[in-house]
Amino acid sequence: MKTIMEGKAFVFGNNLDTDQIYPGQYLELARTADIKEHAMEGADPGLVALFQPGDIIVGGTNFGCGSSREHAAIALKAIGAGAILAESFARIFYRNAVNLGVPVLVSPGISNLVKQDDILKINIETGEAQNLSSKKDLDVQSLSDYVLDILRRGGIKPLVKRQLREQQN
Repeated sequence: MKTIMEGKAFVFGNNLDTDQIYPGQYLELARTADIKEHAMEGADPGLVALFQPGDIIVGGTNFGCGSSREHAAIALKAIGAGAILAESFARIFYRNAVNLGVPVLVSPGISNLVKQDDILKINIETGEAQNLSSKKDLDVQSLSDYVLDILRRGGIKPLVKRQLREQQN
């Protein structure tokens, strides 16, 4: 896992739901390459064309609310989101993202400190983050050792597979 992320901020407001992150009309798609094409389509139809791997999604409160569809987190991983920072996350979205290896960090007050296209730098392991454009530090809650371990392994499935291999040896 890359521990230091630096990328352009793509900013969204409060209560961004999973249907905006990944519209339900595409749920029958199974290939990650197809899912990727519709990331954030319900909130910003042009995002995929502009988003570069390592860029950072910024949200307000209750990011990822709505249905428990895993496709929302898959879509953001597929476009290469370096991290997702929000004031708060819907519980199931947060867990889906972590389980897929997508760094999600709670950052109180971030909505007032980051604008669209600002450049952010985040250390996933230490929780240190800065808005390089405004030269302001961002308050980010540290991740638990367990969540960091899942992210380091690329998600919960790779972590469990590794643990099973170690038990067999």
